Amino acid sequence: MTGGFSMRPGPAAQEQQLLGGDALIDLNADEAAAQARAVLAEFDQETVGLTAVKRRLAEIAALLLVSRARARFGLSASSPSLHMSFTGGPGTGKTTVALRIAELLHGLGYLRTPRVVAVTRDDLVGQFIGHTAPKTKEAIARAAGGVLFIDEAYYLHRPENERDYGQEAVEILLQEMESGRGSLVVVFAGYADRMEKFLSSNPGLSSRVAHHIRFDDYSHDELVQIAELMLARDSYRFTPDARAAFESYVELRMAMPRFANARSVRNALERCRLRQAIRLAALGGPVGLAELTALTAADVRGSSVFAQAG
Repeated sequence: MTGGFSMRPGPAAQEQQLLGGDALIDLNADEAAAQARAVLAEFDQETVGLTAVKRRLAEIAALLLVSRARARFGLSASSPSLHMSFTGGPGTGKTTVALRIAELLHGLGYLRTPRVVAVTRDDLVGQFIGHTAPKTKEAIARAAGGVLFIDEAYYLHRPENERDYGQEAVEILLQEMESGRGSLVVVFAGYADRMEKFLSSNPGLSSRVAHHIRFDDYSHDELVQIAELMLARDSYRFTPDARAAFESYVELRMAMPRFANARSVRNALERCRLRQAIRLAALGGPVGLAELTALTAADVRGSSVFAQAG
C-alpha cells in the first residue's frame, strides 16, 4: 500500500467478474458515477465562484472513476493518496468543500461514510504528558471511514516550544495516514503561507498529502451573490435600494481589517435581520409577508461600517 489510503471500490464492484482484454467500459454508466455527477452538480449550483476548486474536485472524481474501471480489468495499481491540504483565507468555503468531498468519495465507494469530523489543535494536543495520544486517537476514531478536517493545522506543532506536545499528534496522524486503517482521509487547512511552512517543515507529512487545493478570496460581485443566496435560503430578500446599499457595504467592509469573505457577509446579514426585526417591532401594527421578508436600505445602512467610512 502506498499513499496511506486503501482502495475501496465497493461491494458491487467487488462482486463483478473481471472483464476480458477486448471489453469496453463506460466510465459514466454506473451508479457511482451518477452519484459523483450529482454531488458535483449540486455543489456547482449552490456555491458562487470557487472555479479552481470545482475543477480540482472533478479531476479527483475522474481519477477515482478510472481507478474503478482499471480494477474491473484486474489491473493492479498503487492506491491513490487522497489526503489533502486546503489553503486560503477565512470564509472561503474550506469546510463546505470538505463536506462535499466526503459525499463525493462516499458515493464513489472510497469512504464508508460521508461524515466529516472537524477539529483544531485543542482537540488533538494535550497540555500534559500522556494526554495527546488519547485525544488524537479519539478524534481519529470518530472520523474513521470518513474525513478528518484539521483547521489551522499549522498550530499542531510549535517548534519554538520545547515542551509542546503537538509533534506527538503529528506523528500519530502520520501513522494513520500511512496505514490507511478505516479508510480515513485527512484534510489539513489554513492560511497559505503558514500551511506551506508547516508542510515543508515535515517531509513525512508533505509526502503524504497529494492534493493541494487553493481557495481564493471572493470578488466583490461574488460576495453580493453569496449574500442573496443566503437570504433566499432563509426566505429573505433585498429591496432594490437595499441591494445597492449592500453593494456599498461590501466594498467598504472588504477594505477594513479582519474581513473574512463569506463569513463576514453572513455576519452582516444577521445584523441586517436584527435591525429589520427592531424596525418592524417598533411599528406597533400588523405586518404582512412582504414586510417580513424584505430587508430595506435602512436595515443595511444602519451598520457602523458606513459611519466608520465617514
